[in-house]
Amino acid sequence: MTTVTFVGAGSVVFTRQLLADIFGYPELGDVRIALHDIDPDRLATAEGIARQAAAQLNVNPTITASLDRRTALEGADFVINMVQVGGIDATRVDFEVPKSFGVRQTIADTLGVGGVFRALRTFPVLRGIAEDMMAVCPEAWLLNYTNPMAMNVWWLSEIAPRLKAVGLCHSVYWTVSGLCELVGAPLAETEYRAAGVNHQAWLLRWEHRGESLYPRLDERIAADPELRRRVRVDMYRRLGYYPTETSEHSSEYVPWYLHDEREVQRLRIPVDTYLGISEGNVAEYEQTRALLAADEVVPLEHSATEYAPQVIHSMVTGTPRIIHANVANRDLITNLPHGAGVEVPATVDGLGLHPHHVGALPPQCSALNTSFLAVCELTVRAALSDDARMVRQAVMMDPNASATLRVDDIWDMCDAMMKAHGDLIPEPLRACAPVR
Repeated sequence: MTTVTFVGAGSVVFTRQLLADIFGYPELGDVRIALHDIDPDRLATAEGIARQAAAQLNVNPTITASLDRRTALEGADFVINMVQVGGIDATRVDFEVPKSFGVRQTIADTLGVGGVFRALRTFPVLRGIAEDMMAVCPEAWLLNYTNPMAMNVWWLSEIAPRLKAVGLCHSVYWTVSGLCELVGAPLAETEYRAAGVNHQAWLLRWEHRGESLYPRLDERIAADPELRRRVRVDMYRRLGYYPTETSEHSSEYVPWYLHDEREVQRLRIPVDTYLGISEGNVAEYEQTRALLAADEVVPLEHSATEYAPQVIHSMVTGTPRIIHANVANRDLITNLPHGAGVEVPATVDGLGLHPHHVGALPPQCSALNTSFLAVCELTVRAALSDDARMVRQAVMMDPNASATLRVDDIWDMCDAMMKAHGDLIPEPLRACAPVR
């Protein structure tokens, strides 16, 4: 029997989608689902959703729930990680403290001040998951959804090199889906290839029946001034390759936009947008819990596009698929740092996951990715070496923060972030780091 463990199962909206997709495969109807969360109420809600989903889809999985992570991991074949350390309160800190210093953010989960501090509070949990997996399910695959993806994948490759870990994100798929709709091309008939880093990969090939679709996109952009008022369209027009994450995300990873009110207005950048998304997720959780308490039906949402169910199905049944995956860079992208967390095409089949060699990215794309990865590397190295100064250095290298603040302000902002997050950050990194 295939066992799938959900770590952070209390992210009930996402758990519901993944379960519906897993149960939708006939070959996976009798899997064992092991749910884990540290919040008893959220864990109970996740278990209720799992049992309802199984009943609605007329399948017979074995479902267990445990507050103890190692117990939930015992015998796992696949571990889906979607923890958010600190929850919405930590997210608020990631926005409010930088905002008080004048730093605008939109999502704050991948790079920048928010991304660095989300990584620092997530790394210890990832270490614990990796240690538990090596003890009780050493052959299992860790399917990571938790951001910041590039930092987390890099961290895992450093602290648990034998762990079979891959980062999964739907950004490439939804980018291509949206572009196909924009130019009137059937998605199912297109071929595409992207590579770079998570949330800043590049659509290197995008074709329909052997014809590049980029000229059609150029025509649509030229004909519609409103399309040109989006960050990633602006980036595409200047760099020549379309970035694979939303404009909200993309605005944070470059030094060109968020610090300038004129650019915020020109490109319609929704500052602080993730706070509203997070509050909406909390409201949806409360609504779901209320439906379960009233013994009412919770509507299922099939994503049909999330990678984790596809990966599990391919490895269990031997059905080959090509996805875009986040893995350590072992000569996959030759002009990005060795060992960095990169996003590349990968084949999944009964033997596992096999990343594709990409070679060199276009130089303008690798230049931007290298800037992105400089922040990631310093954050990872800071945590590996318990170096509080290097945390500040990581934020100094961040494109958005460095375009907005003086270095003294960056230093003070990091001090304020450490104080606000408290013991969510490892103690050595909370040490005072005065300028020498």
